[in-house]
Amino acid sequence: MKTSVFGLLMLCFAGSLQGQATPTASKTFDLQVGGGFVLDHSDYGLKSYKGLGVYATLDFSPHFGAEIDFHQATDPLSPEYERTYEIGGRYHRNYGRFSPYAKALYGRGVFNFVYNGSVVANLAYNEFALGGGTDFAVLPWLNVRGDYEYQMWHSFPPNGLSPQLITIGVAYHFPGGLQKGRRFR
Repeated sequence: MKTSVFGLLMLCFAGSLQGQATPTASKTFDLQVGGGFVLDHSDYGLKSYKGLGVYATLDFSPHFGAEIDFHQATDPLSPEYERTYEIGGRYHRNYGRFSPYAKALYGRGVFNFVYNGSVVANLAYNEFALGGGTDFAVLPWLNVRGDYEYQMWHSFPPNGLSPQLITIGVAYHFPGGLQKGRRFR
């Protein structure tokens, strides 16, 4: 009698008893690492700089993650450049192959410029950046990115520095368990 009651209970609750139906070694995050071409429009003398950037994102939930960015944009006619190192949070959504995102980053900006015609100054400032863009999944392991970033460099004399950057890049995507919105045919 005990065995049949136990068997009946097991059948009734079989849907909620999954045992090892969930893989024990599944990833809980998504990682991508990439680089791109940077166009930097600076409000220092209204100049435009061109350069390269490197970025990495680590998504630790279906919509939230972290991002690390590095940009190096140089004036081709002088030794002037703007270089930034940033880290912060990001929020993203997945719509098929598109993953639009918004980000808020904090970091350090280095400005190299000519002073009084001959002296080269290299000064660093704390900076904050807001931005957004989208990643497009070309293949399950390859993303193309379009990114916009508005930076605010604190205490840059006389009134701060606010460069705007556009990055077009490509990243290797290490697939994880969070990208449920990505479907490939």
